[in-house]
Amino acid sequence: MGETVLPQTAQSESVLFTNAAVLDAAAGAVVPGRRVLVRGGEIAAVGTDVEAGDARVVDLGGKTLMPGLIDCHVHVNAHTADLSGLGDQSPAYVAVKAAIELREMLGRGFTTVRDPGGADFGIHDAVAEGLIDGPRIFFGGKALSQTGGHVDMRPRGRSVHNDHQCCPDLGLVCDGVDGVRRAAREQLRTGAHHVKIMLSGGVASPTDRIDSTQFSIEEIRAIVEEAEAANRYVAGHAYTARAINRGLAAGVRSIEHGNLLDESSVELFLEHDAFLVPTLVTYRRMAVEGAEYGLSPANLAKNEIVLDAGLRALELAHRAGVNLCYGSDLLGGMRKHQSDEFAIRGAVIPAADVIRSATVTAARLLGEESRLGQVAPGFAADLLVVDGDPLADLAVLTDPGAHLKLVMQGGNVKHGTLG
Repeated sequence: MGETVLPQTAQSESVLFTNAAVLDAAAGAVVPGRRVLVRGGEIAAVGTDVEAGDARVVDLGGKTLMPGLIDCHVHVNAHTADLSGLGDQSPAYVAVKAAIELREMLGRGFTTVRDPGGADFGIHDAVAEGLIDGPRIFFGGKALSQTGGHVDMRPRGRSVHNDHQCCPDLGLVCDGVDGVRRAAREQLRTGAHHVKIMLSGGVASPTDRIDSTQFSIEEIRAIVEEAEAANRYVAGHAYTARAINRGLAAGVRSIEHGNLLDESSVELFLEHDAFLVPTLVTYRRMAVEGAEYGLSPANLAKNEIVLDAGLRALELAHRAGVNLCYGSDLLGGMRKHQSDEFAIRGAVIPAADVIRSATVTAARLLGEESRLGQVAPGFAADLLVVDGDPLADLAVLTDPGAHLKLVMQGGNVKHGTLG
């Protein structure tokens, strides 16, 4: 899917972790008594007899060493849940707020994120060049919406809208096959790693219905065609089975949310080897805090429609073997609850599968399965040291303040110390 460079911070030192309980995310097992050598920003060796050479030796005392986490659905620009007003704010102000949030995400153990609406090449480059600390970003630029769709944030009485790329809203409006082709090409021109489209209505938009379908089949196929021509893929926001199925049949690679899917959707996920990115925590938090952070009564009413259905959809998809990825999709001050998605999913599916969704499966969606998501030779040295076994208790991940002792990204310590 294309190279995303590691942050270019100070040259990382060589480190040998000893007495580590390595979490093998692919196997769903913790293997004690391992030695892990980090050199040149990568994992150089894993085993029981790895020599230190000139590396600094760090005895983990049996603590768990695991891959850095991957969140496949964040909005780094969305420092407020009032998305209608976001586009009128200063891009400089929004960028500073995004930088603060990225640093906090990294401190929760998320060393990589995918932003399917809002983040652009500027914030991506700032992280990649080491100007700010944060997870490496796989960005989609502005999400694409039809007129009256999920990122058409105009109130009913407004006719004009401004789609200038410097406006910090999360999407742009486009219509017709020619219009959507051009819009997709514009996002891809900036280096976007995927193209995000709105296949159905959403909670935070002012004029659409949750159960609507958005874009014609011809428009969806045109966007998919443009993404595939650039060796990229399409991520589709969708809730109902009807909207999900239209997207999957047209070649959309990942479905975001998917709360109202059914058995027919599951069959299409499996047929196309597509990915589902549930974002259950955002509905929980919007029900509790949404009004405080800018959601209108109409938005909150739409949230109720999808709130409880998400767990049933997750259970159905997991039972069938659908590719599941971790997502949070939180807005405004609710983003501090990013890690709570682990506990919500853990109530209905095994911990090992929840962790895979934030490591190996997420890496595969990003096209980085040979570089991210595992503690293995040749992989990026994105590593967490946690006190406890996440496979036995997901609370180890939901409370990073208590359990997360070290965050290493590309061989550089970003949180905690090697002491």
